[in-house]
Amino acid sequence: MSTFSDSFVTALQLVTTGDAGLWSIVLRSLAVSATACLIACSIGLLLGAWLAVARFAGRGVVLTILNTFLAIPSVVVGLVIYLLLSRSGPLGFLGWLFSFQAMVLAQAFLVLPLVTALTRQVVEDADRNHGEQLSSLGAGLSMRSLLMAWDERYALLTVLITAFGRAVSEVGAVMIVGGNIEGFTRVMTTAIALETSKGDLPLALGLGIVLLAVVLLLNSLVALLRRWRERLDGGDLRMATT
Repeated sequence: MSTFSDSFVTALQLVTTGDAGLWSIVLRSLAVSATACLIACSIGLLLGAWLAVARFAGRGVVLTILNTFLAIPSVVVGLVIYLLLSRSGPLGFLGWLFSFQAMVLAQAFLVLPLVTALTRQVVEDADRNHGEQLSSLGAGLSMRSLLMAWDERYALLTVLITAFGRAVSEVGAVMIVGGNIEGFTRVMTTAIALETSKGDLPLALGLGIVLLAVVLLLNSLVALLRRWRERLDGGDLRMATT
């Protein structure tokens, strides 16, 4: 117990005193996840909104495949990206393996199905309520999907926050494609795994504290957004009934 308490106290000191090694890992981790989410959300929001209103042959198969990708193990994503970026792979000429870009690519591929599926569900629910009205006004497929996405922008903010939480807590894919190189590709999750195996519990605990704080902040933002949306919906309902 004394070993744990001593390690925990030392970990808090590393966090509160601004230890350079710890915070460089934290900042790199946040930068990778933020960049990956920006890429994935730019594609996933548009694709998910389009899938919500589009009707075409094989749509059920596409949605089944999309939902299957939600449960794909991160190590499988890492393996695929590794093979693509390896010297003999089709993207080997980029020279991205074991780099910041490789980790961003892996996390973007991991988060993209999540963003697409959640966006599709949110927009499809809205389309059931207002889609016919927009169609009667002459809105085409693309315009209808964009209008529905804009109408549900507050709900989609929770999708973005959820995606970032998924990315920042990921370990398997970035371990494979990043190599966990100190000072270059070491992020919070991979550093925790490495430092624990080395027995450096204070640094591992310090990174764990920061990671938990980030996840707690994201969950708090999701809860606040939901309450805010409920208040907005309640205010709109009261105005409609008066």
